[in-house]
Amino acid sequence: MPLTVHQLENELFNLDLNTRAHLAEKLILSIDAPSDAENLKLWVTEAELRLADLRAGKAREYPASEVFQSLRAALA
Repeated sequence: MPLTVHQLENELFNLDLNTRAHLAEKLILSIDAPSDAENLKLWVTEAELRLADLRAGKAREYPASEVFQSLRAALA
């Protein structure tokens, strides 16, 4: 027979602090994390906005080599 919520809470409160913190983090992430389909939709929307900005002259393209060179310099 599965545990009731009350029984589960009692079991969890008996765990050590680090384990409870780890479980709390996992539970919060499971609530906040978008699904794969939602993630894809968000990225497609972002890509479309960035493309529109490029076409409107609001943003500029940078060669990958320039971006990576700048990152390496910043991390050095």
